[in-house]
Amino acid sequence: MSPSLTAIFALACGLMAANLYYAQPLIAVIGSDLGISVSQLGFIVTLTQLGYCAGLLFIVPLADRLENRRLVLALTLAAAVGLAAAASAQNAAMFLVATCIAGICSVGAQVLVPLAAHLSEPSRQGRVIGYIMAGLLAGIMLARPLSSALTQSFGWRVAFAVPSVLMIGLAAVLWLTMPRRQPEGRDALHLIWRSMAQLLGRFSQLRRRAFYQACLFGSFNVFWTAAPLVLEDRFGFDQGKIALFALAGAGGALAAPLAGRLADAGKTQIASAAAMLGMAVCFAASVPVVVWGSALALVALAIAIDAATQANQVLGQARVYSLAPEYRGRINAVYISLMFVGGAAGSAIAPLLYAYAGWTACAAAGAGFALLALAAWATEPREQAAG
Repeated sequence: MSPSLTAIFALACGLMAANLYYAQPLIAVIGSDLGISVSQLGFIVTLTQLGYCAGLLFIVPLADRLENRRLVLALTLAAAVGLAAAASAQNAAMFLVATCIAGICSVGAQVLVPLAAHLSEPSRQGRVIGYIMAGLLAGIMLARPLSSALTQSFGWRVAFAVPSVLMIGLAAVLWLTMPRRQPEGRDALHLIWRSMAQLLGRFSQLRRRAFYQACLFGSFNVFWTAAPLVLEDRFGFDQGKIALFALAGAGGALAAPLAGRLADAGKTQIASAAAMLGMAVCFAASVPVVVWGSALALVALAIAIDAATQANQVLGQARVYSLAPEYRGRINAVYISLMFVGGAAGSAIAPLLYAYAGWTACAAAGAGFALLALAAWATEPREQAAG
């Protein structure tokens, strides 16, 4: 992994992951236009993330069997089609199906991450993953301000049309720069999918790390699904100001390279606990911040929440990739798909909690997810964690 190829992989992962989040700050606008009730707004994001889970389970494992470059290019172009369909959707059903397709096909990012691990020297693997994951999180965080800004200027449909064009451009860049990799595995597809369950049963660290990140990603999505609603209701923000808020929150991506270095230095356990505890503290602090109406303090908490989520993900990936290098594609699929189950749960409950009990309930849910991860971490045998 040369520096230039690492940068391209980071850019690609960021653009692909962004496809899952363009709708998040727009749920009220899209819901109003397509006739979706407030209590059901969470499905706009949740179905996209569940589509991503399906892609992780049934497409990403193919990276252990199919030529990786061809697989990523096909997924990138298919994501472009899904986004274009979302931009032109005339009713809620069409929109939800289109965004679900875009979510399924955006899993090319999770083919690139284990490929980068394959191409990296073992001593630098954590740092390479950290840099690429920084690009992925930056894409997630920049998706929100981009879609908000485009919506304010041109309408929400343009916020999906522009990413469709970006996917086509990305496919061209990857076609020119991405190395080919033909895996040695020749397992039948049903054996690949069966082996994923076997890997989950075989490695307790995979189960634990996936659970930790599912909890923190659930917290992350509680925050970013409910934040646009509270910013509009409590702070009086329009889409332009919500875009600036989301842009400021992208600073959390800077935690990823640091987390990679901590993983390489053997500090995974203590850094994970710090991320979990920090997430819970941030949600607790957000309640008085919202009551006081301090937008700057809420920005600082958003950055910290993003940093905690990203750091724990990099730490977890660096750990699970070392379990069975020949099965990294499948291990990554299990890890990320379970993570997105937690994220989809957070996205689904946030609008419901906000509609019926306000921001305090959302903060309690976010802190609860993080504390659940911390409680599980406290039961982990230290020799197992280090092994």
